[in-house]
Amino acid sequence: MNDSKKRKAAGAASGQIHRHDHGHSHDHSHDHEHGGIGHHHGPSSKKGLFIAFLITTVIMVLEFAGGLLTNSLALLSDSGHMLSDAASLLLSLVAMWFAARPASPRRTYGFYRVEILTAMLNGITLVVLSILIIREAVERFAHPPAIASGTMTLIAVIGLVANLVSAWFLTRMGGAKDNLNVRSAYLHVLGDALGSVGAIIAGLLMQAFQWYQADPIISILVSLLILRSAWGVLKSATHILLEGVPSRLDADDVRSALLRIPGVREVHDLHIWTITSGMDSFSCHLLIDDEADSQEVLQQAVACMENEYKIRHATIQVETRHLKHAEFSI
Repeated sequence: MNDSKKRKAAGAASGQIHRHDHGHSHDHSHDHEHGGIGHHHGPSSKKGLFIAFLITTVIMVLEFAGGLLTNSLALLSDSGHMLSDAASLLLSLVAMWFAARPASPRRTYGFYRVEILTAMLNGITLVVLSILIIREAVERFAHPPAIASGTMTLIAVIGLVANLVSAWFLTRMGGAKDNLNVRSAYLHVLGDALGSVGAIIAGLLMQAFQWYQADPIISILVSLLILRSAWGVLKSATHILLEGVPSRLDADDVRSALLRIPGVREVHDLHIWTITSGMDSFSCHLLIDDEADSQEVLQQAVACMENEYKIRHATIQVETRHLKHAEFSI
């Protein structure tokens, strides 16, 4: 037990892998450096979100006023998306603040999952808004109102430029590619950009041909595109909340890699899941030969997970045939 305590103390001091020995039967491995798992919420990400939030809020007010002035559903629908965008960006900022709070004995993973819950909420609001806009557009087909298309087009162009600037800040400074929460907010902004493009096209068609049905038609097309994006966010968020295997990994491939380690006879109770965007976790039991060096096998398994699969938070229990425990149902 003295050697075990020394190993734990040395691991804690160095910030590297912690090994906990329980008799001769199994080993437990953790990497507690959450900061090294590829999950970043630096000042740049928050700044990008905040700038996008300010731009979106200003343009939302402009488009709403413009939609009332011109009687354009395309502009009003785009301002509605802008409202949801401003809310989603604000929620994303709040989620980042929560995620930065430290873990506690009651919440050992901290508040990282708040980001996934926020992403799901953003996806739901996109779906609801799109359905409401489609419903209003269908009602306008029978009696399309006259629209001040010139003013509508000008406001839509301003909105498009603002949306593109917001999207740029989110991709360059917000981490939209790697963070589901920021990506959901980015999709809101992208949906607004599509709405602005649609409003511009509708405005030009009405100016040229007085074809006022173009306004509801464009609104429906844009809403359908936004629904498709929202479905992707909801699908990803649900998969994470259900502890699904990250899309970049294959559980059978991971199992095969561990079985190739000398001395490993069986891999069972294998689980791979995502805490939040960029933070994957892994756990399994390794049954090894009685004569195999458990610490050597454990070290190779940890190295395999980190080097081949980029998982630094791995919990691995090493067992011999003498250890008996209840069978797990999952």
